[in-house]
Amino acid sequence: MERVIYLLLGSNQGNRFENLSRALQMVDQTVGEIIQKSALYETDAWGNEEQSVFVNQVIQIESDLDPHALLSKISTIESAIGRIRTVKWGPRIIDIDILFFGDQIINVEDLTIPHPGISERRFTLVPLCEIAPDFIHPQLKKTMQQLLAACPDPLPVRMLNNTKC
Repeated sequence: MERVIYLLLGSNQGNRFENLSRALQMVDQTVGEIIQKSALYETDAWGNEEQSVFVNQVIQIESDLDPHALLSKISTIESAIGRIRTVKWGPRIIDIDILFFGDQIINVEDLTIPHPGISERRFTLVPLCEIAPDFIHPQLKKTMQQLLAACPDPLPVRMLNNTKC
């Protein structure tokens, strides 16, 4: 059974656009069909602000993978592109987060869905609002537009025009 899934991709090391492009290609080949892609957005680093700016994008995919299999495939993609996990919220060549997995709510040791930081992060909500403004957060019972309107994150999110992945 296919499920609608939203992923956030981000990169702030190396050729950020090439990193995102490779991740998109690998997601499409090994995880599921990409249904929608937001524009690319440049954002200052969140959490650990002493690092290069990120390029972020939200995608909607359909996949028949279960949540843990999806997480495993995403981790494999990140490793293949060169991600090495060191510092929390540190620089990264690629980061792929599961934002939503349909309306499922999962909270186990290695996996939390919906992603717990969605409502606090403008760099996630702006591209989400572009492709799914009326999607309702299954725990907070608010649309992405409502969450963005109430988001406390002050960091700017800049759409990159004429840049494709």
